[in-house]
Amino acid sequence: MLAQTLFRQIRVSALLPAPDCVVRLAFTAVLLCQASGYAQTGPQPPCGNESVSAYPDPGSAPVAKFWSESEFGHDWRPPACTGWTTAGFATLVTTAGRFRYTAGAEGLLRRVGAISERAGIRYWSTTHQRWQTLVVSAHASVGPESGHGRQDFTVDEMTAGKVLYLDQVDNLTGSAIYRMHIDEASPNRLVFDIENVSTVRYLILPLFHPGEIQSIYFLDRESDDVWRYYSISRTGRNSSSLVAGHEASTINRAVAYYRFLAGIPTDQEPPAAR
Repeated sequence: MLAQTLFRQIRVSALLPAPDCVVRLAFTAVLLCQASGYAQTGPQPPCGNESVSAYPDPGSAPVAKFWSESEFGHDWRPPACTGWTTAGFATLVTTAGRFRYTAGAEGLLRRVGAISERAGIRYWSTTHQRWQTLVVSAHASVGPESGHGRQDFTVDEMTAGKVLYLDQVDNLTGSAIYRMHIDEASPNRLVFDIENVSTVRYLILPLFHPGEIQSIYFLDRESDDVWRYYSISRTGRNSSSLVAGHEASTINRAVAYYRFLAGIPTDQEPPAAR
């Protein structure tokens, strides 16, 4: 018995790594755990009906976050439900909020389709330290060509799978044509995405080529009069270096659109970021 016990102990000892190997193995395990956590970070939109994000209470300010490339790498891949196929970004911001709205999904659809009402949306400019007009003018368009305006989109036009176009003049980047795609439209859920289809310029300098300004919006009914809102907005990583940075202003511009949809004065104090 004693001989058998000693033999088993010798076999176990032989299988165990030396102390320095143990240290290396432990260190490797830590790195693998960190890498796993690293890969899981980033925006997590409600791709299904269930939310995976934290939302503030109704009436509270939305939670907006400006993401940096260092948080999850140069080749970040957007969640599949966004429909975005290119990797990386120059700027990336998410906004999560919860608001009361009594007009239901049809009222929200009407709000989204009211392109002309975007004119006059305001945001807090951290550069000038004052409220400024974000959208100078906006109108629905009959197609991806500029100069063919039309009336705002009706609820009947905004069905799932529909592609619509709008012409918007931004206070910084001027006029551009955008494509709006209605991904989902039901009594309890509305998802739509927007991206530029024309080159966006500052004076004569190209800032964004087609498809380099993208945003997607998820609105989910939580109860009869409470809706959850989640958006992701990004600019492509090949965008002009002139648009890099400006973290606070980027957040304020994203929150301005949340306020517009939620029926909150877009220049209501305090701004999301100073």
